[in-house]
Amino acid sequence: MRLRLPAERPTEPPTGYKIAHPVLSQDGTRAGFTGVSLGGALPYGVLDDASCVYGRRHRPPARLCDCGFHCVHDRAAAEAMLCTAEHRDAVLLEVSVLGAYIRFERGFRYARQRVRSAVAGPCGCGAGAVALADAGWGRPGWRALVPSCAGCLRGRTSVSLAGFARLAGEGLRVVAGGGGGAALPALPAADPASSASGAELGVPELVAEAALLQARLDWFQSQLARLGERGEQG
Repeated sequence: MRLRLPAERPTEPPTGYKIAHPVLSQDGTRAGFTGVSLGGALPYGVLDDASCVYGRRHRPPARLCDCGFHCVHDRAAAEAMLCTAEHRDAVLLEVSVLGAYIRFERGFRYARQRVRSAVAGPCGCGAGAVALADAGWGRPGWRALVPSCAGCLRGRTSVSLAGFARLAGEGLRVVAGGGGGAALPALPAADPASSASGAELGVPELVAEAALLQARLDWFQSQLARLGERGEQG
């Protein structure tokens, strides 16, 4: 006799939490995320379907496999994973669990998801992040990004938080967590009406954009000053 799992038919998609690394396509036109464990080799979009990382021809989440998207029920459990050294640069995601799913004690394994919001932690120096900058590693065709303050960009490939949200599309909201070890803020509700091309920026997003532009200007000025010094010495 084959045991069957109880079927659930929720009126609204369940909400879950997870951590991931933000990624930017090589040509800078697309943004997404990559997982921190089993599915880390397969970057995914804000709205995306899971695929089996083992290449098996079945639909995730298969009962006899561990494929599919993963998330936890409790936000605090996802935040706790950010404390480990290898995950300090990851961001906290709030997701909608779509399609078929299997419920576990601590979370879900499921077929399809929508990333509603992302919280970027502080820069490595402890200051609040205004951008996501090249982390120095990636996947084929994708650069991994880390939260960065304006002072630590130093000419690296980067995109502002609002800019990342626009590239990712699907109404994604990206906000900065507290610097200096402050607790991460509550995730804002996603705006389904916003899109990658038509989202209106608020004051925090405009301030972050201005700080990013100022940091780049400061970097260019420092490079020009160095070139001037070399010219005088030569």
